[in-house]
Amino acid sequence: MSEKIYVLIDHGEGEIRTPSLESLALGQRMAEEAGFSLHALILGNEIGPLAERLGKQKVDSVLLVEDQKLANYDPDVYCRALSEILTKDQPYLFLMGHIYQNIDLAPKLAAAINRGLVTDCIGYRKEGDDFVFVRQMFRNKLNADVQVRSEHPWIVTLQTGATSVDDLQEGSGPIVERSLDLSDVELRRKHLESFEATQGKVDLSQAELIVAVGRGIKKAENLKIIEELAEALGAEIAASRPVVDSEWLTRDRQIGSSGQTVSPRLYLACGISGAIQHIVGMKNAHCIVAINTDPNAPIFNIATYGIVGDLFEIVPALTKKLKE
Repeated sequence: MSEKIYVLIDHGEGEIRTPSLESLALGQRMAEEAGFSLHALILGNEIGPLAERLGKQKVDSVLLVEDQKLANYDPDVYCRALSEILTKDQPYLFLMGHIYQNIDLAPKLAAAINRGLVTDCIGYRKEGDDFVFVRQMFRNKLNADVQVRSEHPWIVTLQTGATSVDDLQEGSGPIVERSLDLSDVELRRKHLESFEATQGKVDLSQAELIVAVGRGIKKAENLKIIEELAEALGAEIAASRPVVDSEWLTRDRQIGSSGQTVSPRLYLACGISGAIQHIVGMKNAHCIVAINTDPNAPIFNIATYGIVGDLFEIVPALTKKLKE
């Protein structure tokens, strides 16, 4: 085992996927805390420009593996390539974004090299010389601390929004080409087309200002005050899951682990208590203003500014002030 952290860089349509950049940002922080080196690992074919882009981040190296068989994701080929690299290099950690492809790949890889796997993590903390990983359980109602007992490398997949791309540090790292013999790996699958999750009609990930509403709004008819505030701010409207489940707003406006992940300049949370599954989708907002009648609501733990009060009094007053 070496004091290295490897991060798998996923890509598609000539672009690096956001969850991989988030994983790289988290890897930078972990490497800095532990005094480890950090290495970005990218697989594919004719992906030199992507490797060059990664080389402009704060990494000790970019490991580039190119082969025609890696042009499209195939679990057998990818598992073989990664197994060889991880077995030879023996890094301390191998980080992956928790995307569809890696949900398929991670357990196969862990079984192939007989190492521990922790999936869908929302964070971590350092305890002594080891890392403890945090993941959600029981339909996101509880957080579990997970300590891996296997030998290294540990394989960890990170939930989208576990950190922010804005935390990514620039730097300079050399590109190191790695050669693998994959000639004996049979391609048992035919690649048809890449699957992308449907974004819906509203893409909140690009919004600079968001007014979000929770179950504290009580009924659909009361949404009018939220709409008026959003209009006065020039903001998009978002919602927590209870509002969407009640069909007061459409699902493409849901924020959280089963909705969109956002990082706006301002996130105004109205009547949202702050369940963890909502928080993971908006915790990286630059400024969070929370309005809630419950002074112990979890949303106040991450709020930049908190207002304990009735949203039916505060929201109209705020709208009136903005219109003056």
